[in-house]
Amino acid sequence: MKSIRRKVQKIIDGDTFVIRRRVMGSQYIRVAGLNAPEKGQRGYMQAKKRLAKLKGQVVTLRPKGKSYGRTVAEVIFKRKKLR
Repeated sequence: MKSIRRKVQKIIDGDTFVIRRRVMGSQYIRVAGLNAPEKGQRGYMQAKKRLAKLKGQVVTLRPKGKSYGRTVAEVIFKRKKLR
């Protein structure tokens, strides 16, 4: 699938955020290859704060599939792939 640019509206946790216009049927995007701690686990807040730099920014998405109703995508920000 081709690359798509979208503005990040809201940060959910350390590896998931919300965009305004859907990609592959979902507004929820999970960063491919990034496995952040879940709420209540050690490191959760640091992971969420790290992703928070994307809020309000335009990112490039390269969709890879779906998981739990979210679109899984490589995320490119300032010409760098998030990891």
